[in-house]
Amino acid sequence: MPRIPSVATEDAGPLTKLIYRYAKRRYGAVPEPFSVAAHHPGLMIASGMHEMLAERTCRTLPATVRELAVYRTAVRLGCSWCIDFGTMLQKHDGLDIDRLKHIDDYATSDLYSRQERLAIAYADAMTATPIEVTDEQVAELEAEFGRKGVLELTYQISLENMRARSNTALGITDQGFTSGDACMIPMPTKDAS
Repeated sequence: MPRIPSVATEDAGPLTKLIYRYAKRRYGAVPEPFSVAAHHPGLMIASGMHEMLAERTCRTLPATVRELAVYRTAVRLGCSWCIDFGTMLQKHDGLDIDRLKHIDDYATSDLYSRQERLAIAYADAMTATPIEVTDEQVAELEAEFGRKGVLELTYQISLENMRARSNTALGITDQGFTSGDACMIPMPTKDAS
């Protein structure tokens, strides 16, 4: 249970109810970070718009590179909600979620490409306290992904740091988005795309 309770649908204002309806249709359930943030509708709306814009804008990197870096950040920070939700999103994007079990071995595992290893190592360096990013690391990333790619990767890792730290501080834990038969969100069909 989060440290600040969710705003129940019956207690929500009209705009929050509309956001809940959209979220439930898109994700199968209202994500708890939304329902906790509903205590401050302005921040909930700002956060939702920011997430939608970031999702639409970040298309430079291969999806696997971006999603593995975000996932690694959630793992390093121990945000069970982010791990749960992120795994579900990767599954729905058709990415190989079985290899997530081996992410701690990314540096030596054949399951990860060179690009993925670079991105995961960058997520580790950015998520460390204090930050451990080096000039050489950024130069190597720029050679691999270009400046636009480095900026996108940096932004996505930073955004996940904010999400994971916020969720953890508020006591928001996994919701069961990827718990086998209890998966709240059905896989999309080809007709839906």
